[in-house]
Amino acid sequence: MHSTVEQVTARIIARSKDSRDAYISRMKAAEEKGVHRSALSCGNQAHGFAACGASDKQALKMTNAVNVGIVTAYNDMLSAHQPYEDYPNKIRAAVRELGSVAQVAGGVPAMCDGVTQGQPGMELSLFSRDVIAMSTAISLSHNMFDAALYLGICDKIVPGLLMGALSFGHLPTLLVPAGPMPSGLPNKEKARIRQLYAEGKVGRDALLDCESSSYHSAGTCTFYGTANTNQLVVELMGLHLPGSSFVNPGTELRDALTRESARQAIRITEQNGRFTPLYEVVNEKTIVNGLVALLATGGSTNHTMHMIAIARAAGIIINWDDFSDLSDVVPLLARIYPNGEADINHFQAAGGTSFLVRELLAAGFMHEDVVTIMGEGMSHYTQEPFLEDGKLVWRQGATESLDPAVLRGAAEPFSANGGLKLLKGNLGRGVIKISAVAAEHQVVEAPALVFDDQEQVADAFKRGELEKDFIAVVRYQGPKAIGMPELHKLTPYLGTLQDRGFKVALVTDGRMSGASGKVPAAIHVWPEAANGGPLARVRNGDRVRLDALNGSLELLIDAAEFAAREAAPASEMLGHHQGMGRELFAPLRKQVSGAEEGASIFFQEESRA
Repeated sequence: MHSTVEQVTARIIARSKDSRDAYISRMKAAEEKGVHRSALSCGNQAHGFAACGASDKQALKMTNAVNVGIVTAYNDMLSAHQPYEDYPNKIRAAVRELGSVAQVAGGVPAMCDGVTQGQPGMELSLFSRDVIAMSTAISLSHNMFDAALYLGICDKIVPGLLMGALSFGHLPTLLVPAGPMPSGLPNKEKARIRQLYAEGKVGRDALLDCESSSYHSAGTCTFYGTANTNQLVVELMGLHLPGSSFVNPGTELRDALTRESARQAIRITEQNGRFTPLYEVVNEKTIVNGLVALLATGGSTNHTMHMIAIARAAGIIINWDDFSDLSDVVPLLARIYPNGEADINHFQAAGGTSFLVRELLAAGFMHEDVVTIMGEGMSHYTQEPFLEDGKLVWRQGATESLDPAVLRGAAEPFSANGGLKLLKGNLGRGVIKISAVAAEHQVVEAPALVFDDQEQVADAFKRGELEKDFIAVVRYQGPKAIGMPELHKLTPYLGTLQDRGFKVALVTDGRMSGASGKVPAAIHVWPEAANGGPLARVRNGDRVRLDALNGSLELLIDAAEFAAREAAPASEMLGHHQGMGRELFAPLRKQVSGAEEGASIFFQEESRA
């Protein structure tokens, strides 16, 4: 193992000892002897299988039959989740072949950030993760199940499902992907047209045609944002079948993998002798493997919050120092848009996850000695699935990249580090993703222009007021203020100004997520402005220095003068608390923790140690 990976793992284990021990104790207490539904009364059980067919009812009366609970995020408004419509029937058929039963335990909400970008609904997005976790708990609270399958893909959905699943960590658990849509309009061309639209050089018809050609069918969006980062990270945490994340929907291989996920859930139950509960799969080494996967591929910055919340649900405490220290040594092995021109289908064709795992294991960046849903060892994930005469088999994956412009070995990486940096200074702590930021833009020092809303930035651009060097400070965008929406509306405007030769950057307590691109952006800055953070005291014209190379974020001002300033009022914040259901989320805004604590309503403890 690389020494830094060992050191980070050791300190996470030490930091987490008490909370992890408490979690394990809770999970072991939940492992009742025999089938869980045997503890239910006859009336309870009768309600639980009243709607089942006769054969399923008979099986559920037998304590040696397995009942698999399905928690689904299906809806047909999300392209990524539309394929899940018929998954329950496929799963039921597969488990019946093994004499067992599957029931849809419940559904969880699933919203599409692509639909709500720049809209009021986006302010519910981050909170939907914790709502999904609670919905998952409600789904499984009937205590009818011996194993669980989770159907989810997109941004907050997989983290929410996994957080909820970890409360039922005594159950064998698999996450079941549905795969990306086939490649459409190249991502670079899509970004070009978006920028032309922001400049007023093409009309809305051209923009809509561009977007429709990019997002064009069932399946996950093909750029490497939060949804596809979810899939890769979860697979490399040993919670998917090997090589299953990026197989397109509607194919024979995809259907075979879905059926096999159901069968594998049966195999790892107590009744079948290979009992592998979720709490044994997700441990400190698994979490480190997930972080390494994120960094080695230039994944979504949303995971600097989601991984913290997922880990905390398993009693494991991680923080941004862990991300940053690993990022300093983990090489960048993939170039997938927005960190390159290829999409996730190109990554899969170039060698995909099996090649990536092989390289990370060989170079000592990933822990081999972990439990996965396939058994002991991450080496299971150097394999990839194929169909032979209609039968699903696994073979060893590629030993060399089939496209070094997209995927490389550890000996010849795109970069010696993962491109994620911790920033800290008198403006707080934040993160920046620099894997898509050119070297000449990684340090910016310029006067601040202060905004309390992304619409203010767009309006200033349209009035021609931003034709200069500046750092946009967009504050009151954090979870406590307005739910921490993503600020993608800023990307075309700031990108245009950077292309025109101006030095520009963004500093915000909001999010930019997996689509963070070529403009340097210090995001997730906390303490957030609405919670007394220093961004509330920044004024127009203050000189700000964002230095991604040295990890600093500073307001260049006398410390006493800065401390004496009054916080500016949030001129736009209160208007975001009503309408589109936002009034219902007031208790969550009040309770939510800071970004480095996972921006969660569940976990309030300090993470740094």
